Amino acid sequence: MARKVVLAYSGGLDTTVAIPWLKEQGYEVIAFSADVGQGEKRFDIISKRAKIAGAAKFIVKDLRKEFIQEFAFKALKAHALYENKYYLATALSRPLISKYLVDIAGKEGANAVVHGCTGKGNDQVRFEVAIKVLAPKLKIIAPLRDWELKNRAEEIKYARDRKIPIEVKKSAYSIDRNLWGISIECGILEEIDKEVPEDVFLITNSIAKAPQGGEYVEVEFKKGLPVALNGKEMGSVELVEKLNKLGGKHGIGRVDMVENRLVGIKSREVYESPAAAILYFAHSELESIVLDRESLHFKNIISQKYAELIYYGLMFTPLKASLDAFIDDTQKYITGKVKLKLEKGNIKAASRESKFSRYNIKLATYGEGDIFDHKASAGFIKIWSQSFRGS
Repeated sequence: MARKVVLAYSGGLDTTVAIPWLKEQGYEVIAFSADVGQGEKRFDIISKRAKIAGAAKFIVKDLRKEFIQEFAFKALKAHALYENKYYLATALSRPLISKYLVDIAGKEGANAVVHGCTGKGNDQVRFEVAIKVLAPKLKIIAPLRDWELKNRAEEIKYARDRKIPIEVKKSAYSIDRNLWGISIECGILEEIDKEVPEDVFLITNSIAKAPQGGEYVEVEFKKGLPVALNGKEMGSVELVEKLNKLGGKHGIGRVDMVENRLVGIKSREVYESPAAAILYFAHSELESIVLDRESLHFKNIISQKYAELIYYGLMFTPLKASLDAFIDDTQKYITGKVKLKLEKGNIKAASRESKFSRYNIKLATYGEGDIFDHKASAGFIKIWSQSFRGS
């Protein structure tokens, strides 16, 4: 088999430098870019940069729909939040990219795949575990863990010595963006005694700049999946794009957290996820009126484990598949509408409705029309407390 590799190519400094470095190791390089909603990134420019750097071939795939429907919306149905804050945008994209790295490697006859992750982050684990599960015999190369280049300055010199056009970031921050959210780290963010500066945020207004008076939005779900906004049905990508703009305008979806990385260090991360924040809130409100108490409470336990599996890179595992089956079963009747008010960084429920709602005003009311059997409570309390009373 030819010494051919498929490189997960972002177009940035690290993966651009990786192309000539791999060629110097004797590999033919196929550069693969996945469109998961990075925003303004232009793949025609990236393609030219990859080929000038020495890639034999450039492949780009629009994975936005698959990313949202098969990865982000599954996390939404599970209400998966890592450490109760992170909507897992970056973590969700890595197994999808890995899936296509493996697929392209098979079609192109490559004997290895390459990623541009450092030896310090979570993404190296997410890529490599997914690849090892999907294609155990496929070789994995991680140049940033192996090469002799010690820092960005040496990488820049390496590229310029070979007359390779590179994109040198002016930002002090490391940013990873997709349709489900933006992850931001480095720079002053590493100083946890400092407030996050406003120049960090890309798509959300500050509370001060968010419009006065707020705005209402109605989200409709069918079997746990969002299908319409304000009565208009739309595809998953369009729906998320619209909520990102709407939520960003009202300062929704900012997260500043010190999280526990998989590799054993604590790291300060800043996230922007307006659409995810809105959809999680609406979905939770709908579940509150449809699911029975025990199912809802148990699902809350499952949600934490589900988030950990995604964060830890264990997407393609038997436990993840089993949890998906349980979660899908809980979503059979999560159909209805939730109207929300977005105002100055806050989300409030204005109304909730579902033909499967378990809410019964005649049982809940303290006013006229109350049908609850108050006398039955005495016996219930006596039995409920029996094992704690001792007699």
